[in-house]
Amino acid sequence: MKPNVLFLCTGNSCRSQMAEGLLRHLAGDRFDACSAGTNPTAVNSLAIAAMREKGIDISQHRSKNAAEFLGQHFRYIVTVCDQANEHCPIFPGPSIRLHWSFPDPAAATGTEEDRMPVFRVVRDDIEAKIRAFIENLPK
Repeated sequence: MKPNVLFLCTGNSCRSQMAEGLLRHLAGDRFDACSAGTNPTAVNSLAIAAMREKGIDISQHRSKNAAEFLGQHFRYIVTVCDQANEHCPIFPGPSIRLHWSFPDPAAATGTEEDRMPVFRVVRDDIEAKIRAFIENLPK
């Protein structure tokens, strides 16, 4: 059975969605990945576009409330924003809880052209963290 990973952020609109898509893409054969938010909104179109640039389609993802997963056990719970880290619900069973703090790309201002580079930077930072996570775990 593959270890399952829950990525949490506030809105489940950008960071956690990108992390879920990246882990599935890079190591879906080794992990089950999902994501949720403490206050879910909708998947951000620029997050979808940034992931599409990497050949990863998250356009069918939906924002989910962390409460949907409260009865489930996760081997890894990864908060990807400081607010989610502070308000992370308690999940049953032993889990390894990790906190990776990334800035919220949805907070970027300006035109779509101005904001897209922020999404790319956050996406690439998340990818680097996920690659390190995968490489540092026993196979």
